[in-house]
Amino acid sequence: MTTVPEPFRTPDPQVVADSRIMEFARRVGMAGSDYATLHRWSVTDLEGFWGAVWEYFDIDADTPYEQVLAEERMPGARWFPGATLNYAHHALRTLTDDNAAIIALDETGSRYEVTGGRLRAQVASVAATLRDLGVDTGDRVVGYLPNTPHAIVAFLAAASLGAVWSVCGQDYAPKAAADRFAQLRPTVLIGADGYLFNGTTHDRRDATRELAGALPTLKATLLVDHVGLPQPSQAYPSLVVPWDDAASRTEELTCTPVPFDHPLWVVFSSGTTGLPKGIVHGHGGVLLEHLKTLGLHSDLGPGDRLLWYTTTHWMMWNLVASTLLTGATTCTYDGSPAPVARPDVLWELAARHGVTVFGTSPQYLLGMAKFGIDPSVHDLSSIRVVGCTGSAVPASAYPWVRDHVGDGVLLASISGGTDVVSGFAGSAPNTPVWAGELSAAHLGVALAAYDTEGRPVVDQVGELVVTRPMPSMPLYFWNDPDGTRYRDAYFCSYPGVWRHGDWITRTSHGSVIVHGRSDSTLNRNGVRLGSADIHDAVERLPEIAEALVIGAEEPDGGYWMPLFVVLAAGATLDDPLREKIEEAIWTDASPRHVPDEILEVPGIPHTRTGKKLEVPVKRLLQGAPAEQVVNPATVDAPDLIDHYARLGAERRGRST
Repeated sequence: MTTVPEPFRTPDPQVVADSRIMEFARRVGMAGSDYATLHRWSVTDLEGFWGAVWEYFDIDADTPYEQVLAEERMPGARWFPGATLNYAHHALRTLTDDNAAIIALDETGSRYEVTGGRLRAQVASVAATLRDLGVDTGDRVVGYLPNTPHAIVAFLAAASLGAVWSVCGQDYAPKAAADRFAQLRPTVLIGADGYLFNGTTHDRRDATRELAGALPTLKATLLVDHVGLPQPSQAYPSLVVPWDDAASRTEELTCTPVPFDHPLWVVFSSGTTGLPKGIVHGHGGVLLEHLKTLGLHSDLGPGDRLLWYTTTHWMMWNLVASTLLTGATTCTYDGSPAPVARPDVLWELAARHGVTVFGTSPQYLLGMAKFGIDPSVHDLSSIRVVGCTGSAVPASAYPWVRDHVGDGVLLASISGGTDVVSGFAGSAPNTPVWAGELSAAHLGVALAAYDTEGRPVVDQVGELVVTRPMPSMPLYFWNDPDGTRYRDAYFCSYPGVWRHGDWITRTSHGSVIVHGRSDSTLNRNGVRLGSADIHDAVERLPEIAEALVIGAEEPDGGYWMPLFVVLAAGATLDDPLREKIEEAIWTDASPRHVPDEILEVPGIPHTRTGKKLEVPVKRLLQGAPAEQVVNPATVDAPDLIDHYARLGAERRGRST
């Protein structure tokens, strides 16, 4: 009999009783039910659950739906056929004229507010401008923008017309942005003059003009004055409209009703090994999924404030924008998460502006701990949830958040993806928390771990699969008319079952442990190991800034498992430190996890959304040509690609 480990944190009964998830349970006749019971119902009765979400959040459809789920197959589930609605209408309907809808923040500590009334007026004005520029239902509007209110206004304006939105941050080179946007054949581009990062104003005027020139379908470019740089005098290839002119008209807001599965936005895969895939989500699916995730799991509603560090090309930006659906205030942030001059600025801003949900990444929390930054010097009493995603949250982060942010704060580790622009597993006000584990599968997510035979397993490592459809699963991939690429991406391993590409363990006490990407799994003597388990053990050490472990099959049938480490300032990779690293892995993971070699490197390459490039580095070490492995424009530090290619070549040279 498996013994259930003691939770790190148990829910406060009063918090649970007052939460929206328990109000929802009472509404559906499940008062007093625990989370596991509620979840079981949510995945065995999809129509009952999602119909209840529709009613609880009072979805305002222009025409009613005929049934909740007309076809359950994956791919191809048909949700709420007959319903017409508009995401933008729901994002703007609960906002009050005088209260802050958006608080714009940056790394200097400056701020300004956009009230509900002003947000509605700006959206109406920009929508009218877009309409005058020829944007119609189904046309594409794209943004080359930092995380500021301009991006949210532009998105809502496009959505209100039934146009399709896509955005990426300005740290992308014009070619990398064009690789995404040119696929969409956009009608209008909205670009900014620049952005802030780590004390520097980055001028992106020429980059915006170059991007416009790479998009031949443009009818116009709207130019945002964000950092105060005068627009260059060189001509644009299409009509130019200043943002202030576009956003200052007096117009009535009207939102075009569209079918439930009408495209809302296109988000892109990282594109590390080829042209980025455009993933299309619909108005209705995003609306319901984000209301469930933010309203029930994060307990957001009127009076709350969310500050989640993100860039516009990460799916978390989409959730930041969707905060408005709940009636809560969302905070945008332009800058570095930990600028040298003010490394704790996000905590300072959270305290000053009464943030209730603070979102970040595991690397940020580990960095705060490693460099001795103590957020508790600020009054963080308003924070009740610290959301964390991007990779698995190590167990060591849980006591750190308790001791340095607040004893009653819920550290909510979340696992999801751009693919569903939502979460598969995480926490809720009524779930226990086990350090290093995600509390439970999200409501409405039929999550399982499959073994190699396609059988669900418990307390064993398996493939993360979803066995029943979710409303926010992609409608389709852009430029994939017969759906081949979509099916190959998720449904080729287990027909009719979504395979996400992560290794997880579903525990017998209901939690989820994420071990890393299954396509980068370590396989030592036939035993599958998760890279995240090694990274977590090593990156807790004060001498290590970051780590990356790779398992590479070699031509002679051997298996090489090196650990690459980036050292903290002042550290030296000598024999005592190597022994300390090996002991940490042995103790916190297992003897099998101890690498063959520990090598110092100048850095770890990531996608621009912060994910380590495990598979591309593995292929470089195995000798694959760099140009076939990774697109440098999609990497945060392209010079590192050559470094790992040389390491692989040197090793192969020694072996011959």
